[in-house]
Amino acid sequence: MPFINLLFMAKGLCLFSGGLDSVLAIKLLQRQGVDMVGLTFVSYFFNAEAPVKMAQQLNTSLRVVDISLEHLAMVKRPRYGYGKNMNPCLDCHLMMLRRAKQIMSEGDFDFVVTGEVLGERPFSQNLAALNLLEKQSGLVGYLLRPLSAKLLPPTIPEQKSLINRERLLDISGRSRQRQIALASEWGISEYLTPAGGCCLTDPGFSGRLKGLLLHWPEASGDDIQLLKYGRIFWQDDSLLIVGRNQSENNFLTNWAKAKDILVEAENIPGPTVLIRGVTSINTGLLVLRAKDLICQYIKKAHDGPEIKFATRFL
Repeated sequence: MPFINLLFMAKGLCLFSGGLDSVLAIKLLQRQGVDMVGLTFVSYFFNAEAPVKMAQQLNTSLRVVDISLEHLAMVKRPRYGYGKNMNPCLDCHLMMLRRAKQIMSEGDFDFVVTGEVLGERPFSQNLAALNLLEKQSGLVGYLLRPLSAKLLPPTIPEQKSLINRERLLDISGRSRQRQIALASEWGISEYLTPAGGCCLTDPGFSGRLKGLLLHWPEASGDDIQLLKYGRIFWQDDSLLIVGRNQSENNFLTNWAKAKDILVEAENIPGPTVLIRGVTSINTGLLVLRAKDLICQYIKKAHDGPEIKFATRFL
């Protein structure tokens, strides 16, 4: 039988990615009768698609908060550095926890919850990192990690009997077998893969982002979006993106802004090239490079008719 606190219904605010750990954290506390609300953040690097879907499956309400600008500034200069790729997980989690602390203080929440598991991620979920996050976020005593709670000091909600500590878990390490077994037991069949919603953990995207910030240290969110589509080329400090299919061609056309250049084949199906970072000195060279790239990716470029190009200066 699930533990139900009949005297008082506690209310928890859970950082919710839609991944298995955060899903189980909410489910575990719901089974104790806790009123759980998910808190999801969106930025240039992750969206709320999976969390919205999973919140519906869990029958829990969800708050979505846009942190795009402050998150991008942090990604450029993380205090605690990057993980394996361009993922500043400690700084990212700290930013989210601080916002959760603010929301908790403004509302009627009793504590903040995360799906963190002790030792699951060597860089961001070791004991020192978990302690640092709790202290730096201002949530000392009010940050509950239910999946590993029995391996950590009791929180204030546990001490006040808002939460039954005996019904919490003692999961640790990188294996996810216990989480997968619990998901099966509780009928949870769909969930996001670990870090699957954050493109900063993707090696390919991370390589593109490193190149962008090397050339344009003050790149905007509008520039970041271009890294998600097409093939990327640099000509000095100018960026050329070559569409790989009609969908990407359409995106590049729609995403182009003032001072960009669009180049495409006029008489043969082929890629669209968007050029950004144009100066009066290199315009001609960039257009020639774009035309060369189009020829390179049109399979019939050497056997078919002569390619006619359309160039638009925005």
